[in-house]
Amino acid sequence: MAIVGAQLGKEFESKSLEAARAELSRALEAAGLEAQLHVLEGTVYDKVIRLAEELDVDLIMVGAHRPELKEYLLGSNASRLLRHSRKSVLVLRGS
Repeated sequence: MAIVGAQLGKEFESKSLEAARAELSRALEAAGLEAQLHVLEGTVYDKVIRLAEELDVDLIMVGAHRPELKEYLLGSNASRLLRHSRKSVLVLRGS
């Protein structure tokens, strides 16, 4: 919302994206994984689908959690990826 964004300051977005990149880099390093890192902003399922098409991936893996009531009505990002992506999607369930 514009009213919220006005209170956060101009540098909030760039600092948040950089903090996300740094945290993801630390997590990859701690797990001993080598991966190409992408930090995007916008609607999650839309951005993931577009990036998957752009990179021509074979598979999208996405974590899922136990849905809340609103997700039964609106749908989760995982369910939207399953419905709208032309790529194969593997959903990894949490406990």
